[in-house]
Amino acid sequence: MAETRIPPIFDGDERAILYSWLDWHRETLAAKCAGLSEDQLRRRAVPPSGMSLLGLVRHMAHVERAWFRRMIDDEDVPLLYGKAERQDADFEDVDGASAEEAFATWRAEIELARKVSAGLPLDAIAKRRRDGNEVSHRRILIHLIQEYARHNGHADLLRERIDGVTGE
Repeated sequence: MAETRIPPIFDGDERAILYSWLDWHRETLAAKCAGLSEDQLRRRAVPPSGMSLLGLVRHMAHVERAWFRRMIDDEDVPLLYGKAERQDADFEDVDGASAEEAFATWRAEIELARKVSAGLPLDAIAKRRRDGNEVSHRRILIHLIQEYARHNGHADLLRERIDGVTGE
């Protein structure tokens, strides 16, 4: 895989550090998917898990939308990929899914998340509650970093099983 990611910064204010880690993890997922065919992106390469790289991209589009647009901004947008009906639809319903559409949706949700987040104080409280709890913007950024980091570990295994490519 050709390295196109910008490494996270080592020094700076809290916001800059959080954003640099989040962007690095976003681009790590893109790097894990780079150069693969639609069939390879759909491949459930680590049985018995039903995960695929395409499912991870669809899931992260959902996560970006749910936390930034729905939670922080209280925007009335539907859940993606049938998740309102089935919790794991984003992961499971990839056999006929378009990789081009999934990546476009994911990138669009990232851009919308950046707009929601821009200029919002880190201690701002989301307009919606999570399980009855108030959630800060800071906590949401940390959650997204954690979510990407965990799923990028899955992506490592999937990619290696698909074509042997490894990397950080």
